[in-house]
Amino acid sequence: MKVSIYPGLNCIFLPNQHTTMSSALHYTLLILLLAVALSSAAAQAKPKAFLYFIKKDPEALQYSTTLEFSTQVNFVDVVLDLGGEHTWFDCDSYDLPTYKPISCGTTKCNNVKSNGCIGCNLPPKPGCTNNTCGVSSYNPFTNDLYAQGLGEINLFSTETNGLAVGELHKLPKPFPFSCADSDLLRGLSNATKGMTGLANTVTSLHSQWSSKFKLPHKFALCLPSTSELNPGHMFIGGGPYYFPPYTKNIATQLLTTKLVINPVSTAPIYTEGDHSDEYFIDVTSISVDNRPVSVNASLLSIDMNGYGGTKFTTVTPYTKLETSIYKALVGDFKKAASLRKMKRVASVAPFSACFRASSVATSQTGPVVPYIDIGLAGNQHWRFYGANSMVSLKKDVLCLAFVDGGSKPRTSVVIGGHQMENYLIEFDLVSSKLVISTSLLFRNTTCQQFRVL
Repeated sequence: MKVSIYPGLNCIFLPNQHTTMSSALHYTLLILLLAVALSSAAAQAKPKAFLYFIKKDPEALQYSTTLEFSTQVNFVDVVLDLGGEHTWFDCDSYDLPTYKPISCGTTKCNNVKSNGCIGCNLPPKPGCTNNTCGVSSYNPFTNDLYAQGLGEINLFSTETNGLAVGELHKLPKPFPFSCADSDLLRGLSNATKGMTGLANTVTSLHSQWSSKFKLPHKFALCLPSTSELNPGHMFIGGGPYYFPPYTKNIATQLLTTKLVINPVSTAPIYTEGDHSDEYFIDVTSISVDNRPVSVNASLLSIDMNGYGGTKFTTVTPYTKLETSIYKALVGDFKKAASLRKMKRVASVAPFSACFRASSVATSQTGPVVPYIDIGLAGNQHWRFYGANSMVSLKKDVLCLAFVDGGSKPRTSVVIGGHQMENYLIEFDLVSSKLVISTSLLFRNTTCQQFRVL
């Protein structure tokens, strides 16, 4: 179905498994109404928010987006890293006429976490210049850390009104990033050439767009669960957020909890006294089918040395739990599964609790299995349904999608990508809040949406 909105702007309706003809009609009406709003907004100088599409690599289990840079003809796919401080990619495959190195001792260099000056003994090119502001480019998949020169380049993105894709905008000032050695690409999805950092730093992708356009410093992730059909989304600047065929603004239906600061940096290299730039929250409890899991409460808090607590990551596929928490959760889940007559099968590494899929019913929110609730302050609960708590592996095998994070991890609970899929999760850095939707599957929709092109 193709619907004309206004001259030069068309939308193409791509149905998914949750869509009916009735919902398609509702969807079309919603498109028409919001496109009018976008048309009006286009006349304004200042956009309300920006949009990036998110893809999932089903083999690497990594999430990526596409950056448009330099002269609007260069596109690079980069892996999303919620803990990454800045963007880096292999520049050798691109023509970068707008590239400029950032010199040591300048205001731009002093505003970032520089590790000194970088030089280069080879012929000058992007990423190889003398007297250049040095930064650390980190690959969390291989634990490799490279000293690179910081440069800047033109960057482009499209605005959005929460549903439609609007005009293309150029970042008013050049975007800081580093050119990486090709060796740093090891472990990344084959479809990507680098990583973009989404940590709470001045050089992060969302910080640059928010600050340069004077938008609220917020960004939201809606991670896709598959590589099929449409992509997931990252919004920068705040809502509204629409995910048809559900017709309401998801931003009005979010549970809220405070972001907490880990007093000790979790970066691979840092200065004593630095706090973490990653995103931590206070978790008060974990339960299975409304029954509390017995855990050492001290593990859920961050101690004075920066150990413990709960953080979010996009570079770990499945949530990691400190060993004692993991064993308690798995044990209680097995008991609850037995009461539901789910049949156990042999474990498949790295998972400890696996079941015969044919013994498990399915529903709108995935396999019908015991609920797992993460307790948050204010007697709130973030519920994981089967689509997020289970993973399908071998033929007729479903496993509990949590893994053992070790007996003395730096962080006790690391919430991974699988558990975040098909939830809208907003990082509000203005109010230091994290806001989470219910599962979009529960609303008969998903993160994977087409947008007006």
